[in-house]
Amino acid sequence: MLTALFLAAFSSAALADEAAAETCLKTKIWEGYNSGWAVRTATNATLGQGEHRIYLVTLYAGTEYKLMVCGDDAVVNADIVLYDSLGNEVAKDSSKDREPTVTYRAASTDTFYIAVHATQTKDAATKGGIATAVTYK
Repeated sequence: MLTALFLAAFSSAALADEAAAETCLKTKIWEGYNSGWAVRTATNATLGQGEHRIYLVTLYAGTEYKLMVCGDDAVVNADIVLYDSLGNEVAKDSSKDREPTVTYRAASTDTFYIAVHATQTKDAATKGGIATAVTYK
């Protein structure tokens, strides 16, 4: 009985394919190297429809940043929003796709928040793998 409850609790998470999202993101990162971009950080998560993750990052004055997201096949739409330390939105990509990108040049060195949203998955019960990277040049 306990095993069945355990498996049921994690069955939707098992549908997420973080590896596929990470492979997509690594491809974008390698393509960026040819244009002078370097990786600051990369991470992945499993998110259900309407869920989000917030990442804290320090961005440095004068540096250009490209924030990239890749969702797996379960993700229909992902969005990325960059907020300053006061919670003001400074950049976003809310196009309807699973690979949003935001480019931003920091005017001053400060703490920023990156919000990655699984806006829509194939169905409300499905979780998707989402990989996120911060690159710079």
